[in-house]
Amino acid sequence: MQYHVIDVFTDKLFSGNPAGVCMLDMWLPDETLQGIATENNLSETAFLVKQNNYYDLRWFTPELEVDLCGHATIASAYVLFDDIENAADVIKFKTKSGIMAVTREDELLYLDFPSRPVTPCTIYPAFERAFGIKPIAAYKAVDFLVLVDSEQILRNIKPDFSILRQIKTEAGLNSDSFGIIVTAKGSEYDFVSRFFAPNAGIDEDPVTGRAYCSLVPFWNEKLDRKVMTARQLSKRGGVLYCEDHGSRVKIGGKVVRYLKGNIQLS
Repeated sequence: MQYHVIDVFTDKLFSGNPAGVCMLDMWLPDETLQGIATENNLSETAFLVKQNNYYDLRWFTPELEVDLCGHATIASAYVLFDDIENAADVIKFKTKSGIMAVTREDELLYLDFPSRPVTPCTIYPAFERAFGIKPIAAYKAVDFLVLVDSEQILRNIKPDFSILRQIKTEAGLNSDSFGIIVTAKGSEYDFVSRFFAPNAGIDEDPVTGRAYCSLVPFWNEKLDRKVMTARQLSKRGGVLYCEDHGSRVKIGGKVVRYLKGNIQLS
């Protein structure tokens, strides 16, 4: 089985968000896919099977399957553009969240993802206890979005993940497939963010494409700016080029290949 590791939302190795990409001839049992993702131990591993004019695509964290993942979708498209679909400018994927497309535009690969606007929600006590700060406001779509006062405050957050996991109980959630976006207005960039998903086996994700399904409409409303640049302030860090198109968002980034090899299943 072909296996690739691609660093996404960066133009240099060892930064951005690494995603595993596995090319399959046919679907393997779910427990095998989960086993591979757990063994790889990246925030997401993508699995692809070629159909007629599109590719079936699924994403797994080290602990579970998720319904949407940005960086592993861009990584999958990069592998296809580079190794298989050399003449194409658009790759289409069929996923649990519908048909997704990635477009190649010069040095950038752009996701076309559904917009997920947030609505206000309770500032749960676990947010303040876990982050050691009082948020300005809290919101929710699929993921939580927590607004803080400044970029510096966001940089300095050192979450207590044992407390952060309690959000599931406080909010009465049944699924572990959610994250907590923390965001602030940026200084060099339009906005900045960090993303935590300890219930899904990812304490802090380096760069999180799916988060921008909510961040882009949120900051467009606040800044009155449909085209924005953003930075995710993880240790590895990453830069994203964002556009708000109403019911859809475009999320672009640069990509670097780290590894190409084979997985042996005996």
